[in-house]
Amino acid sequence: MTAKKVTGIALLAALGTAAGFFPAVPFFGARLFPAQHAINVLAAVFFGPGPAVLVAFIIAVLRNLLAVGTVLAFPGGMVGAMLAGWVFRCTRKDYAAAAGEVCGTGVLGALLSVPLARLILGNEALAFTYIVPFTLSSVAGAAVALAILRIIFPFFRRS
Repeated sequence: MTAKKVTGIALLAALGTAAGFFPAVPFFGARLFPAQHAINVLAAVFFGPGPAVLVAFIIAVLRNLLAVGTVLAFPGGMVGAMLAGWVFRCTRKDYAAAAGEVCGTGVLGALLSVPLARLILGNEALAFTYIVPFTLSSVAGAAVALAILRIIFPFFRRS
């Protein structure tokens, strides 16, 4: 791993952690952080699936240590980042990475969060409880990431 890559990963992890101090949108026991999803898409496009998962994991750990996050950030963020990175690697399309983030976090991450919420949070969530809030949050974050990629980094535009 190059110093440039490590620096970029650290920068995205720091931005994601700092974003945890901004007000979240509470929704059915989940705390929505669209900034996390934007960072997942950016990390997936810039660095690939492995580093994107690493960024999501670091952010989740730091937010939980700083008491500004929940354990639901682990399955939601990491699965979304992995799928966004994998889809981008296969297609080389930034919008595909955004769709991967939405599907990974909004559906898969939400479903994986249910047993975690039951075991750790004591929340008797139904199987589909987190799909709507996770999807809303990831759609907002993915849209922000696409705007960043297309306005600030136009060389990532693929046609």
